[in-house]
Amino acid sequence: MDFMTLAITLLSFSLSFLFALGGVGSALALIPMLTWLGVPFSLARPTALFVNTVSMLGATYSNIKARRLDYRLGLPIIASSIVLAPVGAWCGNLLPTQYVLFVFILFLLFSGLMILFFKGGKYANQYREDRPVLGPLLVGVLSGFLSGLLGVGGGGVIAPLMLLQGFNPKRVATITAFAVPFSSFSAFLTYVMLGDFSWKILLFAGVAAWVGGYLGTIVMHRKMRSATVKKILGVVLLLLAARLILTLV
Repeated sequence: MDFMTLAITLLSFSLSFLFALGGVGSALALIPMLTWLGVPFSLARPTALFVNTVSMLGATYSNIKARRLDYRLGLPIIASSIVLAPVGAWCGNLLPTQYVLFVFILFLLFSGLMILFFKGGKYANQYREDRPVLGPLLVGVLSGFLSGLLGVGGGGVIAPLMLLQGFNPKRVATITAFAVPFSSFSAFLTYVMLGDFSWKILLFAGVAAWVGGYLGTIVMHRKMRSATVKKILGVVLLLLAARLILTLV
């Protein structure tokens, strides 16, 4: 294994483990790190989306095995995100991405701060247990489109919007891990048709990402309280915004 493949493999495992603690895919952090290693952006995006897919599959496998997954709440997100992810990927080749990134940074900052500091509202003292369709459907539309447009997966959109709707952070983490592989893989296939990819890198990075996502999810559910998971999600979103700012600068 050459140095580049080894570095990508280690990054895939580490970031997949870390972001699985919050139920969010690691593509948004992985893309700038890959480009800093010298990986072309056209290869970084499909690689990061594939890592997202596999790591969240590992997380979802853990959730299914432990019977934590709420399928009915996740299906509307999956259905709409699968349709919109390829649309976003095609638009990513046509629109000035830096403008979209700027808006997305503002959204991440707002969501992260709301998750960390918002105390009021109808669900301040208890979490909702219903299974609406329209709210998650709209979440899937936005997350799918941004997943394809930016090549980063939709976890950074799904998690804050579901939390702001009043769902339990651990429930949100399982739903996010369930939905992200579908939008990520849909966008991945589109980018493969549009750009470059390496089967060798995908193989090693994919195995490492699956293990990292699986272990991160186990640690999150066995060792952490809902309030802690919520804080992790908020901090992760702020870190994602900071990483994007550094990328733009």
